[in-house]
Amino acid sequence: MDLDRFSETTPADDAPPDARVCAVATQQETFQRCREGFYPAPRSYDRTREPFEYMAFYRTTPVSAITHYARVERRTEQRRGEDGPMTEADWAATIDPFSDEQVVVVFELAELVPLDSPVENDQTGLRGAWYCTVGDLRSAETLGELTDVAEQ
Repeated sequence: MDLDRFSETTPADDAPPDARVCAVATQQETFQRCREGFYPAPRSYDRTREPFEYMAFYRTTPVSAITHYARVERRTEQRRGEDGPMTEADWAATIDPFSDEQVVVVFELAELVPLDSPVENDQTGLRGAWYCTVGDLRSAETLGELTDVAEQ
């Protein structure tokens, strides 16, 4: 489990409760990129065209919970081989295992904010992208509760 929420340098959990969030599943390689300030998605994914101000991250391992969210500062389209936020190593770790797409939208993120109470997996799991509000994230204890209010 992360101890981010106990750090003295943790950013404030001060996002407006009605702000729209896109919640996505991340494996460790992708979550590490989120910590570094970006989340890549193949351009063909619906989330690259949906309006939202924040992203939340369901971590498949080691915790199986939504643990953090971040404000989206920019969306940058990048083609493989061109200069941009993603390196070839980033492509290999985060895109190649899931897609052969050659164009991604890179969501450039503010610093990750740990949730006071992670949204735990109660055997519901999170696939694709779910849309809810920051307030929904703060109040849900389980993914099952979040499915009752989220758009999928």
